[in-house]
Amino acid sequence: MSAKFNQRIQYWLDKSSPHTTARWTSLVIALLCYVTRVWFLRGFYIVSYGLGIYNLNLLLGFITPQFDPESEGPELPTKADAEFRPFVRRLPEFKFWYASLKSILIGTAMTFFSVFDVPVFWPILLLYWFVLFFVTMKRQIRHMIKYRYVPFSFGKKRYGKGPAVKDSK
Repeated sequence: MSAKFNQRIQYWLDKSSPHTTARWTSLVIALLCYVTRVWFLRGFYIVSYGLGIYNLNLLLGFITPQFDPESEGPELPTKADAEFRPFVRRLPEFKFWYASLKSILIGTAMTFFSVFDVPVFWPILLLYWFVLFFVTMKRQIRHMIKYRYVPFSFGKKRYGKGPAVKDSK
């Protein structure tokens, strides 16, 4: 029974792979449902904090190169005549999406059990998360500037199908 269920899940994951916009839209919808549930319940802030820390960790894996030029792998090209090396992520986009979606669904499931509703002063958690986010992103952006890489594909040149070239015969 479990193997058949896992096969079915894998089938739908494989089918969703090329549909990037639909996948990320589903993640945003799941996140909005989670936020709405936590907002109306006025609780589960520690679950939300854990979810935020986990997704921040996933984001760092997504924007970090697979081989750190500082210690592990070959350096990224710094001159125009240097060899081109594509940006390879430590955490691929599909795995980032899937892990984020799973974490949000697990977080939503946790809001149905009062044992996870630990009373905390949520403004402190929120402030600490923002401090952690800004310090981490500052370090990551400095790393990007130092080694001259951009982990996102928008704004980069795209080479694809252009207008067909006709023979002059």
